[in-house]
Amino acid sequence: MTETWRLLDTGPRSAAENMALDEVVLTARSRNAVPNTLRFLQFSPRCTLVGYHQAVEQEIRLPYCHKHSIEINRRLTGGGGLFWDESQLGWEIFASQDDFPRRVEALYELMCQGAIRGLAKLGVRAAFRPKNDIEVEGRKISGTGGTSLDGAFLFQGTLLVDFDVDTMLRALRIPTEKLKDKEIASVRERVTCLAWELDSVPPLAQIKAALVEGFAEVLGVRFEPGPLTSLEEELLAQRLPYFQSDEWIYGVRRPLAQRSVLRALYKSPGGLIRVSLVVNAGRIREAFITGDFFAYPRRAILDLEARLKGAPADVEAVSRIVEEFFATEEIQIPGVTAPDVVRTLCEALEKTTYVRYGIPSDQANYVFSVVKPLAEIPRCSVLLLPYCAKLPDCEYRYRDGCAQCGACCIGDAYRLAEEYGLTPISIQSYEHLEDTLEHLKQEGVEAFVGSCCEPFYAKHRDDFERIGLPGILVDVDSSTCYDLGQEEEAYAGRFENQTYLKMDLLERVVARVGKNGRTG
Repeated sequence: MTETWRLLDTGPRSAAENMALDEVVLTARSRNAVPNTLRFLQFSPRCTLVGYHQAVEQEIRLPYCHKHSIEINRRLTGGGGLFWDESQLGWEIFASQDDFPRRVEALYELMCQGAIRGLAKLGVRAAFRPKNDIEVEGRKISGTGGTSLDGAFLFQGTLLVDFDVDTMLRALRIPTEKLKDKEIASVRERVTCLAWELDSVPPLAQIKAALVEGFAEVLGVRFEPGPLTSLEEELLAQRLPYFQSDEWIYGVRRPLAQRSVLRALYKSPGGLIRVSLVVNAGRIREAFITGDFFAYPRRAILDLEARLKGAPADVEAVSRIVEEFFATEEIQIPGVTAPDVVRTLCEALEKTTYVRYGIPSDQANYVFSVVKPLAEIPRCSVLLLPYCAKLPDCEYRYRDGCAQCGACCIGDAYRLAEEYGLTPISIQSYEHLEDTLEHLKQEGVEAFVGSCCEPFYAKHRDDFERIGLPGILVDVDSSTCYDLGQEEEAYAGRFENQTYLKMDLLERVVARVGKNGRTG
């Protein structure tokens, strides 16, 4: 006999209501108070949603969202920030874990196949892309993720019906790692939607019916429409105020205060890992791990943070704690391993040593070591400088060199290079940077000093490591191409805004690692 599932269509709701409903239905399913359920998810008004393990301030452009009445909330599930408008459609599966694969990756693929089958009925040929995306000829049309509670799971996916690219880019602080592929010219070439794939967008009822058919065929079940139960209505009334509160939206994963916090980030195959540590008297007083990964169970990251609190601030102790946690706890973070977490934590801890090099603790997060830790960087003989720090109308803006006229900080950097025996080079584009690093390595240069923004370093970190030339990078001030959504222009050497070098910090670094720098 074919199993009957509930089909739950709660219509357009606010972000807080939808997030509360996710918890309510998952809770009811974990108590066996409701059957397995397929729910359709719609939002009104527009909103941005961060993943459970993310900090709102790091992922959302708050002033823009407030100005344009875009709601802000947090999902129960992990993953990255999302923008939802009234045209988007989400689907969610609430089911018992006993009926499905225990391995997260297998569950991801099975659930996605239901949506893929539904899209086929609309005339869209889609495919599963590990670890959790659905694509059409290489372009993402749906992202998915999930969480679990007491033997039940929630698995959810988006379906891009239409796509407001401009608003999304302005509302979200898009993780730069997701803009990695050099051949991609625009957001429209990375994602797609039904409106772009079909001559006309089918009525919403037809889209829902196709998805229902797809899930019914893949899961071997039948769906029967049903409302929220009285228990769910009662739980919703109780929990909605919490999901409307700052405690839920901001407090669950609020960044640590900036002062004396050591930060590091690492792009693992499973997503971006951000670490913030408060270290005092040789011990970790607070640990904060965020990112766009998915963790099962959801509280696993909170438990790991608790294990790290009070631990000795050294590599051996941190490695032991993390590896033991992954080995003994029932935790799954697809694409993220214990060594990934250890690496990020240890890079943050390394910054406790920067004071030895004349770098104040409150500026340590603006310095990034490349290939090797700062303590192992050889003497540097080259200073790489970004063209975007030159005046937009300077004759040297888009070519090497500097008149040292005093109108911008690049002239100061050239004088600094001369004082400490470094050769200054103005980098004109990403391709120029890569060619320069390869050439310097072939010429026998041992290390370099450079200046760039943190998003650029995060995005191209694996490129730096692939080339293999050690170096030290110092962050820049002001609005970067990433802040302004002009990464493509910057990549090609056409970014027109001006950035500013952190000259005091750059001089401290050059004074220690420059060819003629201090040795003490």
